[in-house]
Amino acid sequence: MKKIHIKKGDTVYVNAGNDKGKTGKVLSVVPSKDRAIVEGINMVSKHTKPNSKQPQGGIVKQEAGIHISNLNLIDPKSGKPTRVGYRLDGDKKIRYAKKSGEEIK
Repeated sequence: MKKIHIKKGDTVYVNAGNDKGKTGKVLSVVPSKDRAIVEGINMVSKHTKPNSKQPQGGIVKQEAGIHISNLNLIDPKSGKPTRVGYRLDGDKKIRYAKKSGEEIK
């Protein structure tokens, strides 16, 4: 299993692709495919058949996965993109921002 530096609920910065420069909140992470679904990023049009929710059917806009290598965590102190480090605090492993050294909750 690969090490993924992003978790659900984190605020991330997109550093590559069509949405470069945007930020958003991580809705879910798919470790097997190295992808994350980020709120408002990488929007795609999905064609849906009629169902009880949408009797007409139609086209729905929704987020698609984006590769985690194209995402950086936002530093809680400065609000800028940063890399993630890990350190042991007693017997707990915590994440911290490499730029400021601030702990990421």
